[in-house]
Amino acid sequence: MTFFDGFDLMTVDLPAGPVRLRRGGTGPALLCLHGNPQTHVMWHAIAPELARHFTVYCPDLRGYGVSAKPVASADHAHYSKREMAADFIALMDHFDHARFSVLSHDRGARTAHRLVLDHASRVERLAVLDIVPTLEHFERTDMAFARTYAHWFYLSMAAPFPEEMIGADPEGWFHHHCGRAPTATELFHPRALEDYLNHIRDPKVIRGICEDYRAAATIDLDHDRQSRADGQRIQCPLLALWGDHGIIGKFYDPLALWRAYSDGEVSGSAVPAGHYLAEEAPEAVMTHLRAFFDLPGS
Repeated sequence: MTFFDGFDLMTVDLPAGPVRLRRGGTGPALLCLHGNPQTHVMWHAIAPELARHFTVYCPDLRGYGVSAKPVASADHAHYSKREMAADFIALMDHFDHARFSVLSHDRGARTAHRLVLDHASRVERLAVLDIVPTLEHFERTDMAFARTYAHWFYLSMAAPFPEEMIGADPEGWFHHHCGRAPTATELFHPRALEDYLNHIRDPKVIRGICEDYRAAATIDLDHDRQSRADGQRIQCPLLALWGDHGIIGKFYDPLALWRAYSDGEVSGSAVPAGHYLAEEAPEAVMTHLRAFFDLPGS
């Protein structure tokens, strides 16, 4: 299996710090944002196909991979989705893209949701993989959600407990967190898994992951509630995909929830996968992306 054929690996220095990314292809800009506890390499199976139609940017989020890892603050603002979104506005400015589309998964999709609220004029289309809006998770929390999403609660506990827990056995934590059946070794391309494991050993990445979740449970909720109170809604067309072996479709009606947050057209469906759609079912994901972006072959 090829791995990012035709892509350049680079680090761009932005005002908030460095961003590692891969860039490839030609055409309109497409920003691809990864989830936890991964890096940009999660897009390896679909990025080359997308690069036939787009200039594709696959960066590491702040706190992950080789991107900036700011020190923690008491209000967790340095890891808010607002600050993460601002990183990617700066990245697109760096490459002179006034408008772009976004493909996003997991934590990256939560960043993308904030990005399209704070910078609505910049985004053409948004695709989110395996999430519903963060407010809906927290405000609908019950025993089933708390048990299934236990990491949302223990990762957001005060430092240093979660950092010490992960740091005691980073690889063991990664394998438990990402792969049960199938295992992480079965789920992920060997080169992707190598990248994930290389970075989960870094204490600054561990801190970044925990701060990401602390922000989600505090300052991000404040921002999301303010946006709701202000009537701020998603304006661009949105595609929502989720794994039919996963949790999102079992707990929620994803399309109904996204429509409640959107003025633009909302479409989507389940695909034959668990949580890691782009790596488990790249062909199915690409089928939906071709139709959503009106690409040849759709």
